[in-house]
Amino acid sequence: MSPLHLCLLLSTVLFCIGLAAVLVRTSAILVLLGVELMLNAANLNFIAFWRYGPGGDDTGVIFVLFSIAVAAAEAAVGLALVIALHRHRRTIALKAANQLRG
Repeated sequence: MSPLHLCLLLSTVLFCIGLAAVLVRTSAILVLLGVELMLNAANLNFIAFWRYGPGGDDTGVIFVLFSIAVAAAEAAVGLALVIALHRHRRTIALKAANQLRG
């Protein structure tokens, strides 16, 4: 197996673990952790194709930097929502967040 295939296999495993965490977990923090795993799997794909693919441009690295910035913003907003949910309902279960609809 080539190094590109190994990187893509690792990325697939990370993405599947993150997807399972998002679909199965009821805690909002663990769901955010699953989303972060899926974003990291996409970042690994960008870096793998940049490193082992044809061409000499740095577009893969630029995409990863933008993705990390989006992930940091997503984590900050997500954790702020979790803190607000905990202050309001005294729980971080996603079923309690469903009841906050207006």
